Amino acid sequence: MPQSPDDHFEAASTLAVVVSSIEPLLLLSSDQKVIAASASFCRAFGIDPRTVSRKQLSELGDGEWSMPRLTSLLKVTAGGSSEIEAYEFDLKRQNQETRNLVAHARILDDGDRTRVRLLLAITDVTDTRTETRLRNNLVHDNAVLMQELQHRVANSLQIIASVLMQSARRVQSEEARGHLHNAHHRVMSIAALQRQLSTSGDGDVELLPYFTQLSQSLGASMIADPDRLTIQVTADDSAVDAGVSVSLGLIVTELVINALKHAFPDERAGTILIDYKSSGSDWTLSVIDDGIGIPKGHNAPKAGLGSGIVEALVKNLNGEIEIRDAEPGVAVTIVHREAVVQ
Repeated sequence: MPQSPDDHFEAASTLAVVVSSIEPLLLLSSDQKVIAASASFCRAFGIDPRTVSRKQLSELGDGEWSMPRLTSLLKVTAGGSSEIEAYEFDLKRQNQETRNLVAHARILDDGDRTRVRLLLAITDVTDTRTETRLRNNLVHDNAVLMQELQHRVANSLQIIASVLMQSARRVQSEEARGHLHNAHHRVMSIAALQRQLSTSGDGDVELLPYFTQLSQSLGASMIADPDRLTIQVTADDSAVDAGVSVSLGLIVTELVINALKHAFPDERAGTILIDYKSSGSDWTLSVIDDGIGIPKGHNAPKAGLGSGIVEALVKNLNGEIEIRDAEPGVAVTIVHREAVVQ
């Protein structure tokens, strides 16, 4: 069927669009001969535009476009069975940097129904891939540095704990010895927090294994007879931001230390329970012992450093502290409720 003037006009317009495209484009015949190439294609890949027309794609340049895989994909596309979507390949040229390219190709309806035309678009992603590699390398380097920093912090905490214990053995004052022992316990608990967080990466921290590890560390450093005193953990499958987990861990540490110091005098046996439950944004953290309960009158313990630490941490978490008689023992519960907008 002879072509109409409109068909000739559409074909000419297509050629003009391809040649003037700011993106690297090739218009190919079904047997992969170049019908037209955009100036941007020739410029991007160092090809003389006067040498392009009617050449096979594989003959462009110095033959670097002779790629069996690309040729095969274009044959399938010309047959109408498929299209090339984001096919990535490397263009290697002598004495030039290898370029990472992405190809898209499909049959083009340009008004000439007697022949198959293929439109091949090429995107150069070399710089993007390079930036991604550099970014990934930077992330890896930062991770290595962070791991080294964590090792140094852990070693420093161990040294501080050892110095505190040596000092406690040398002092004569029972009061001073007690303060040094308390400082030692806090350093060891912070070391336990640091070890647990270093294994959790940058994501959220699962609280059940976190509290379990923390309780084991506290027990190992403060409980001489595990058959007499035990620390148990119950928690749902909650996970929280690493920053929140640090605050929760420090609260648990102070409350457990307080219970071990005051709840079980005279070699009394007992259990300390750490419990965490959440529902949406609301959560409760409880540390419950079955010890002697809250002493009254002149036997009541004075507020110390630990109490101040807990109050400050709870306030920072927008929580409230509830203390009640557990009959036997004491239950300290931190409650966080999301404010309801009226």
